Amino acid sequence: MNNTWTTEGPGLARQYTSHSDTLRGLLRHHLVDRALAVHLPEAPQRILDVGGGTGTQARMLARRGHHVTLLDPDEEMLARATTAWQHLAARTPGSIDVVRGAGEQAAEIAGTGWDVVLCHGVLMYPEDPTALLHALARCVRPGGYVSVLAKQAGSLAMRRGLARDWSGVLETLRSPVEYGRLGAVSRGVGRADVIAHLADDHVQLVEWYGVRVFTDHLGDEPPGEDFEAALEAEWEAGRTDPYRGIARLFHLIARAEPTTVSER
Repeated sequence: MNNTWTTEGPGLARQYTSHSDTLRGLLRHHLVDRALAVHLPEAPQRILDVGGGTGTQARMLARRGHHVTLLDPDEEMLARATTAWQHLAARTPGSIDVVRGAGEQAAEIAGTGWDVVLCHGVLMYPEDPTALLHALARCVRPGGYVSVLAKQAGSLAMRRGLARDWSGVLETLRSPVEYGRLGAVSRGVGRADVIAHLADDHVQLVEWYGVRVFTDHLGDEPPGEDFEAALEAEWEAGRTDPYRGIARLFHLIARAEPTTVSER
């Protein structure tokens, strides 16, 4: 069984960059940033972004004064993140550093005691994300926050259904494994399983959100003049039942117990 996150490959960074510029990609990053702004302290935080890719989320956080270390195994992703940051660094109050490495070894590579640990769009790649979740819990300090974004296992068929791909609906209902737009095999992730794994490591759920309730089926459509309206609609639906339960992605924010004494 492959328990290691393995999304490296030629063209992945280019495809991810293109996706981030679509309506769906921009909505994802803005919705996650909005949720983080609600829960994280305004004072500058030391943030470890595990699987931070080309640094879109990291740049949003740096603009708000946070200090982010981006950990990713893909050299091209890190190169793109570095180039994009160099264009912003002089006029941005926060900072971004990049480190190459796999998320499962995050504590060994980047150390522990982080105020915030992010892991967005990564859990769906290893066959078993348990080791990665354990690594996130090891990295965060007592009282710090963990933010996880992943494909929601119970709603993967929605995209294909809205596209009238009926055979695809049946295929997805029978298996949580799919071949995504970025060219990598990925899986739906059980939200309750993630919450339980984090709780085992004394990291407790604070809140969770649905991401992309109404727009996930729009493919590579670019953002339009109604982007702000779409963002507001997605934000409200993403924190409202039953809508958040059918979103393509779930975003959960958890907090490490302040006085954890057990080994992580």
